[in-house]
Amino acid sequence: MQVELLVPDAVAPVPPAVHAGGGESSAFAKLVDAAGALLGRADRAEAAFTAHRGGLQEMVVERARADIALAVATAAAQRATQAVSSLLGMQL
Repeated sequence: MQVELLVPDAVAPVPPAVHAGGGESSAFAKLVDAAGALLGRADRAEAAFTAHRGGLQEMVVERARADIALAVATAAAQRATQAVSSLLGMQL
């Protein structure tokens, strides 16, 4: 009997996204990525608190930071949507 090791398929590396808009869209993408990272940190702080490895203060501060970043990203998305809507509503 011969035993062969199972080798999992490797995921092909994904190239970084190229934004057609240039600086503004990449800045917005960075803002959304930063908000996502802060949400991840807040989740880890909450998990640490529930596992009795972290403090209440750290958990609350991380959640507040994540909420602020999410509010900023949401406001930026709303303003961008409003600007595009204004442009599309113009009559030529």
